[in-house]
Amino acid sequence: MSDARPPEGARTAARQGEGTPVNTGPTASLLEQRLRERLAPTRLEVLDESYQHNGHAGANGSGFGTHFRVRIASHLFTGLRPVARHRLVYDALQDFIDQGLHALAIEAEISPNNPSA
Repeated sequence: MSDARPPEGARTAARQGEGTPVNTGPTASLLEQRLRERLAPTRLEVLDESYQHNGHAGANGSGFGTHFRVRIASHLFTGLRPVARHRLVYDALQDFIDQGLHALAIEAEISPNNPSA
């Protein structure tokens, strides 16, 4: 169950100037902060690739906040198949998804210094 408020720090829909859309979704830094809190990654890179999807389904017209790539390594992924690793990432970001994050490309790996990897 999700309330109607955007995730803390996400920008609300607005227009500035002559109809120029502004970011209406989460930022890479917000996603990064959430993933650090929930998954304790040893490596993390979050890229906003929304600009590559302007005009596609799920794009909001701003070029920001809808399509992201997450590259992450965490000890929490130890013993998990790739689908389960992805599920942990989706679960950590669910409220952002509920508020308009349209697509995630996930590269989730076990931390390299893990002896059981």
